[in-house]
Amino acid sequence: MSAPQMTRRLTLEAPERVADGAGGYGEVWVARGHVWAAVETRGAGREVDQAARLQLKITMRGVARGAQARPDAAMRFREGVRLYRIEAVHEGDALGRTLVCFAVEEVGR
Repeated sequence: MSAPQMTRRLTLEAPERVADGAGGYGEVWVARGHVWAAVETRGAGREVDQAARLQLKITMRGVARGAQARPDAAMRFREGVRLYRIEAVHEGDALGRTLVCFAVEEVGR
């Protein structure tokens, strides 16, 4: 098995609550850093809520648990105007050298 070609520069973003000035809260996306990753499609897309969404497998270098730059299912990747919502993250190998993120491309946001 060959090593993934991590040639795509993605921005990792996390949601953050901010006061809306009226006693409530809103959500903004804050950049947590940039990663180089391999982005692969998983099949031709699936019908979900009557809209085809592109399923992705994103492989990046490993990041220690608890680190601010480690992605989780509440985060997303940005690549220019494209957004990839992370659904799951797991180690790519037993030594934790890579992380594999399963994501869905967000459309129309």
